[in-house]
Amino acid sequence: MTSDSDAIGSFIPSLHKPSSLLPIARHRQSLLYLIETFPVTIVVGQTGSGKTTQIPQFLEQAGWCDENKIVAVTQPRRVAATTVAARVAEESGSKLGEEVGYSIRFEDLTSAKTRIKFLTDGLLLREALADPLLSRYSVIMVDEAHERSLSTDVLLGVLKKISKRRPDLRIVVSSATLQAEAFLRFFDRDQVSHGDNNPEAGGSIGRIISLEGRMYPVDALYSEEAVEDYVERAVKTVFDIHSSEAEGDILIFLTGREEIDTAIQLIADRATSLHPQAASILPLPLYAGLTSEQQLYVFDSAPENTRKVIVSTNIAEASVTIDGIVFVIDCGFVKLRAFNPKTGIETLSATPISKASATQRAGRAGRTKPGKCYRLYTEASYESLPEATVPEVQRSNLAPVILQLKALGIDNILRFDFLTSPPAELVARALELLFSLGGLDDYAKLTRPLGVRMAELSVEPMLAKVLLSSPSFDCLSEILTISAMISLQGAVWFHHDGEKRAMDTARRKFAVEEGDHLTLLNVYQAFVTKGKKEAKWCRDNSLNFKSMSRAVSIRNQLRRYLERFGINVEESLAGKKGPDVVKKGEQIRKCLTTGYFAHAARMQPDGTFRTVNGSMVLHAHPSSLMFNRKADWVIFHEVLETGNKTFIRDVTKIEKSWLLDGSLSTYYQVKE
Repeated sequence: MTSDSDAIGSFIPSLHKPSSLLPIARHRQSLLYLIETFPVTIVVGQTGSGKTTQIPQFLEQAGWCDENKIVAVTQPRRVAATTVAARVAEESGSKLGEEVGYSIRFEDLTSAKTRIKFLTDGLLLREALADPLLSRYSVIMVDEAHERSLSTDVLLGVLKKISKRRPDLRIVVSSATLQAEAFLRFFDRDQVSHGDNNPEAGGSIGRIISLEGRMYPVDALYSEEAVEDYVERAVKTVFDIHSSEAEGDILIFLTGREEIDTAIQLIADRATSLHPQAASILPLPLYAGLTSEQQLYVFDSAPENTRKVIVSTNIAEASVTIDGIVFVIDCGFVKLRAFNPKTGIETLSATPISKASATQRAGRAGRTKPGKCYRLYTEASYESLPEATVPEVQRSNLAPVILQLKALGIDNILRFDFLTSPPAELVARALELLFSLGGLDDYAKLTRPLGVRMAELSVEPMLAKVLLSSPSFDCLSEILTISAMISLQGAVWFHHDGEKRAMDTARRKFAVEEGDHLTLLNVYQAFVTKGKKEAKWCRDNSLNFKSMSRAVSIRNQLRRYLERFGINVEESLAGKKGPDVVKKGEQIRKCLTTGYFAHAARMQPDGTFRTVNGSMVLHAHPSSLMFNRKADWVIFHEVLETGNKTFIRDVTKIEKSWLLDGSLSTYYQVKE
């Protein structure tokens, strides 16, 4: 028989808190009552109250998945959809992809058995194309609605329409406190007048229920003066915390992948000089470009005597909850998309966060015990921040959304019920682009088959046009590959500590003089022939094996879409030689121009580029092959703002005459 002390020693703490201990447990009955009684329930709860993981399970246990119905939970980000699904599957004791599954762009892990399905809001909108009343779902929960992503806003408008036709559908909207009233008013707007029987806000349409999250106090500490280099300062703060504070993991908020990679590199370098007896530091990245598998590492417990330092974009602000965080370091910025209707270009630039975001970020430190939030900005700067972030619908390129709404049969965009109306200028610019891509006709109706197919493809309209034009340029197989590679958002290359030069050398091996798109094609073809079986080949060539494998899977899915449209996908990857290759390269570049003519730029004598109307100065990104190379005209895939420079990424040389072909010239007269 073992002694008592042995018996105690053999206990191990549970990985997950039993759901009965979460704050939401005591609200279970009232929550289910409201969902049963009203079409719309607005749930207000801080991150960590358990709403995302528990509500779907409550609904399933209460019978909302009987008769083959499904409970859907939408997330604004892919990372959240995959990680939360994994968590709920584990809690409910089922295998991920069976009773609990997820569906994100280019990745579907659901089956005929699935009863609880996590998916991005954009994907649920896409499902509505095939099933306009979303009839498979009994309850649709829109999570993190306060983030006001473009797809979330449109989805709420579509759900409001559907609920008028489907009184049985239940809509649950989860939101931070600030916006709950606004969501309820939105669903209550233009409902039949309630008479005197229903004096409560929300009338017969719905109610707000508040679940207080368990929060420990968090001390906010401000920087004494403005910080010049917040990445460097964040890293210094990590080591200050490590040397002077008790145990607890650290979460750093930075704005994007490049900053995160730099910070992780700096932390890893400095960690080598820690005292041998000191606890070690394990830095881990978290951003959207990582594979689902890589994203899950941040949830693993750190090895003994090790402090985890998670370096994340704003993904960790609201979408996912990582246990064990006691210290938060907040740089005070976030990368936001902003579409400029004058230039027709959407940039991604670092912008100061809102007070609401600053509060969310700090709150990540108070989950398991009292925490501290180190703000790398002054208290005066905090006071000058806006209360909330401008909704995406008021600052984004609306072309993808308008294309989807038209495909859903909503032709009069201006009369669509948006939570917040988009500026007329943005709507006009989107219609103009879709018209010049050939997706809309003179009456702003979807063209057939082009416009309808563009809406059904799960890529943005410019790329959809390129894919659908490729058969007529005899380069479908190559364009499929390029599209898959572009979808990786730059996560193709990687380098180990201090091996950046080796990565640049490896990249030159695949380089094609005409630019990045044909180089990506080369990389993919080499991977499929040499590297698919061997992770070592990828390592030797500084390629990210997981990303490359993902490109193969994305390409297969895009191929299936095209086959569904009856387009014959002839694979022509067999090595062509000599003049054939040159001609093929030209066809590919011409084809890219049919979609990206709105992203054309001309090189200036000083090596910078200017957009067609001359209103914007652009620089080739250092990761582009066109960096420090000559080209008269180019097209580019995306625009990034860093500091005071605007960079273009995925750049390819084109001929000016191609811009004057057919519909391209309707978009603009090219300036001499």
